[in-house]
Amino acid sequence: MKRNVTSSLYAWKLSSDRKPLILRGARQVGKTYTLKEFGQRDFPRYHYVNFEEDERPGRIFERDLKPNRIIEELQFYLDQAINRHEDLIIFDEIQRCPRALTSLKYFSEDMPELALCAAGSLLGVGLNMESFPVGKVRFLDLHPLTFYEFLTGIGKDRLAELIRDHDLSQPLPDTAHEQLWELWKRYLVIGGLPEVVNCYRERQENLYEAAQIVRKTQKDLLDAYVADIAKHSGKANALHIERLWRNVPEQLGKAGSGSAAKFKLRDAIPGIRGYERLSSPLDWLDGANLIIRIPIVDAIGTPLSSFGKENRFKLYFFDTGLMGAISGIAPSVFLNYGFGSYQGYIAENYVAQELRANGIRTPYCWQGRTAEVEFLLEREAEIIPVEVKSGRVTQSKSLKVYMDRYQPQLTYVLSANNITRQKIRHYLPLYMAGRLKP
Repeated sequence: MKRNVTSSLYAWKLSSDRKPLILRGARQVGKTYTLKEFGQRDFPRYHYVNFEEDERPGRIFERDLKPNRIIEELQFYLDQAINRHEDLIIFDEIQRCPRALTSLKYFSEDMPELALCAAGSLLGVGLNMESFPVGKVRFLDLHPLTFYEFLTGIGKDRLAELIRDHDLSQPLPDTAHEQLWELWKRYLVIGGLPEVVNCYRERQENLYEAAQIVRKTQKDLLDAYVADIAKHSGKANALHIERLWRNVPEQLGKAGSGSAAKFKLRDAIPGIRGYERLSSPLDWLDGANLIIRIPIVDAIGTPLSSFGKENRFKLYFFDTGLMGAISGIAPSVFLNYGFGSYQGYIAENYVAQELRANGIRTPYCWQGRTAEVEFLLEREAEIIPVEVKSGRVTQSKSLKVYMDRYQPQLTYVLSANNITRQKIRHYLPLYMAGRLKP
């Protein structure tokens, strides 16, 4: 499957000041596959080390962190010669060996000619920050497949190119818009985890059969994530983390057809209240990239971070497909676009997912006394409001309140409709949320 991060990996390879690269992301988003494909395609050879599958390579880093010795011992471990000027080395699940993570600093300083990539699913969880080689590595983030990547993954390249390259001042061809809308509804069921997308791709001619296999695969993955939480967070914390994670779609489901509400901490875990007591499991899920946290502001200015409060935020699931599976929403509900009370928050969750994959790690939400704009994009000194409408009705009292109060130069409205523009309001189809740039 073509991933947007591929071009960034190739640019890293050619960089004159190349540092070791860390590819971050939740489990099952395709980090290992992406790096192996990169090594196979763009290098004479690549050498793969997984610190979770085998403890032996971790022992190589116990003696010292000298790159020459480490490479020498890795050759014996792998039974392969390593050409430090031409080959790629991949350290997978590097969070399982903090000293290997620290060694990247010395590879950067003492062996800059070596192309070294690392991948980690839980780099933001439970590691001593002293392990991080600050300033000596480059980070890239990998997320579930975007809608564009989903289209390329299932063989809809022409439609993928259209949403990537189309002039946003012109409407899309009606036929293409209708096809993209139908495929977008399927994407809401499937989500962007590569294993699930592959299940759908192999059976897409029989939609009913594909949907059944997709849901089974998603439920298996949910079980694996829960097992992961238990394995890596400690027994005392695991139950709270799992309950908090499951509570995210539960609270979203209470939003009705309108916007998702502020996450209510008092409703998250029975018997536990207050941000301080819940901040640890919340940070764990955030660090594991299993949730998307959107801070809420009630005033506008730059930077937006100065107007937020630590305990006021919305939470979304990191993958729409898994959210549907964990919520027990039947695929037919999505495909008929009759979400009922689900419709609003699922569209929002999708947009949050696309924005994050597009490099907008922290969009904000604005809430006034009786009005709300779902997302705010901060572009230099400009704040751009993004209104999300799950259907074809695009009138918004909340957006009018915001515009009257703050007079933005540009606003986006995402809906089921084709592209139009009215003065400063730019209307885009929901499936083109990936075209919004930081």
